[in-house]
Amino acid sequence: MLSMTGREQERAGVLTLAAVPIGRAEDASPRLAAELTRATVIAAEDTRRVRWLAASLNITLRARIVSYYDAVEARRTPGLLSDLQAGQDVLLVTDAGTPGISDPGYRLVAAAAAAGIRVTALPGPSAVTTALAVSGLPTDRFSFEGFPPRRPGERQRRFAELAGDHRTQVYFESGRRLASTLSELAASHGEDRQAVVCRELTKTHEEIRRGTLAGLAAWAGSGAVRGEITLVVAGLGRRSRTRGTARSTGAARSAGTTGTADGPPHGGG
Repeated sequence: MLSMTGREQERAGVLTLAAVPIGRAEDASPRLAAELTRATVIAAEDTRRVRWLAASLNITLRARIVSYYDAVEARRTPGLLSDLQAGQDVLLVTDAGTPGISDPGYRLVAAAAAAGIRVTALPGPSAVTTALAVSGLPTDRFSFEGFPPRRPGERQRRFAELAGDHRTQVYFESGRRLASTLSELAASHGEDRQAVVCRELTKTHEEIRRGTLAGLAAWAGSGAVRGEITLVVAGLGRRSRTRGTARSTGAARSAGTTGTADGPPHGGG
């Protein structure tokens, strides 16, 4: 891909990666609301989700909304790049959190950067850093591993590689696969390795459960676990400052409160 000339770069639009709430619409920043209102092109992982967010914020979308999810990311990127080269600004949003973090965005950012188009960000929520912050595990060094591989052999190899890592590890996982993932991690990392399961972060029924990998695997296997899961695992030789299995829920804290309802199920950064 050829970069644009200086004059073409001056006429080109700007690609903005906009972080959106990971749970509650009222966590959206005033700047996000303003950018959604003024946008002429919005690339959205889920068009229903961005329309729900706009309605929750009482704003009207005037933009052309382009569906931009994993299955169509590669073939939609050239069209969005053409929009940018033609002078149109593009606002990129995902279901939740920050674009490009285990969500669509990488291809468009790479293509825009290669073409000499300005790429900027509207910072905000991320399930990765939110889970890490509330985990109580060391935060000075960490790695984000996204969703573990689906194939058993690949999962085992990945977990074996990470077992000796001294950094705190952050994973995304689905509720239905959580018990098996925790059991496999207990086998590779050790049953006594400290971990934290963060479920439905920032939502009404937020739950943060701390314990050993073996203990958390037993808990997850005792019943259906629903909702969005972010899993934080201590690195080798690293422990939380508070030991033992503990549980906290957002439901009790949120009892009697009012506000915008939680959004539909979503995933991502």
